Amino acid sequence: MEKVNLEQKFQLFTEHWSPKIVGELNGQHVKLAKLKGEFVWHKHDHEDELFFVVKGNFKMEYRDKTVIVNENEFLIVPKGVEHKPVADEEVWVMLFEPATTLNTGDTENELTKHILDRI
Repeated sequence: MEKVNLEQKFQLFTEHWSPKIVGELNGQHVKLAKLKGEFVWHKHDHEDELFFVVKGNFKMEYRDKTVIVNENEFLIVPKGVEHKPVADEEVWVMLFEPATTLNTGDTENELTKHILDRI
């Protein structure tokens, strides 16, 4: 029952596309990630994902449209929907997703993180 200071937690890491677990509730992980550049096209067959922008903004690309998500906004990507986050500048996001969620979903590559750090 400790509070979490997001600014302090974000200062603990520099790498992009490498989510860090900062909390757990009801089978969900609360994760922090820094995004910059383009991620990979992927989908999650069984999990929805929530992206909350703490600092900056990014584009969530879908096959048929692009949505810009600004600071203090969030976006939910429903399970089964192919998507690709793109950040022109570094952006800080908080993610809410089931503990079973793999960051690259159905795509395995060098960005896939099977074991996440807890900070």
